[in-house]
Amino acid sequence: MSTATLVIGASGTGKSTSIRNLNPETTFVISVLDKPLPIKGYKKHYIPIKSWDDKEGNYYSSDDWAKIIKCINMVDKTRPDIEVLIVDDVQYIMANEYMRRASESGFNKFVELGQHMWSIISALISLRPTLYSFALSHNDIDNTGKSKLKTIGKMLDEKITLEGMFTTIFHSIVIDDSYKFLTQTDGVHTAKSPLGMFDEKIIDNDLNIIVKKMKEYNLGE
Repeated sequence: MSTATLVIGASGTGKSTSIRNLNPETTFVISVLDKPLPIKGYKKHYIPIKSWDDKEGNYYSSDDWAKIIKCINMVDKTRPDIEVLIVDDVQYIMANEYMRRASESGFNKFVELGQHMWSIISALISLRPTLYSFALSHNDIDNTGKSKLKTIGKMLDEKITLEGMFTTIFHSIVIDDSYKFLTQTDGVHTAKSPLGMFDEKIIDNDLNIIVKKMKEYNLGE
């Protein structure tokens, strides 16, 4: 089973920037919005795949939940060279489908939206142990003032708590103009990590270092 991690936070707090030090040769990015990566020269390092059999590309863009699951499974089964899988702006999978189906009435579409997101997260947590996945998402403030994963509304939240499917959740914050991740909740931000995985409650937003820490923890080093 894979180490699947959720990274949530407000726009501009360093979620996408956290991939900057990952090795492109062992990293695959699924971009929901196909927006430019905040990495200098990213187009040279992250090349779109040309087909599902492409063994060279390391970038794919779609907001279609079924195609995203297909890509996740492709990386898992046919790309042993990939060690880190990123799904960026995951909440837009729900948001874009909701907008496309805005004219539909009834509760069924919310059930289907929830099922689609559940299926994506289930695919991420069932990957091979050597593949570390990260789902990046914007946050939302609930009616108690707590910061949580952004979804498309209360109806979905009442049926499924998506955060509960992840063992590790980082919350991106900015302290003194520096991008940081919370590794444990402070009572306001949704964050959690296994006991002993990280020594500090606040760490740098560097997924390269984080993956190394996770590997050490999983191997008991």
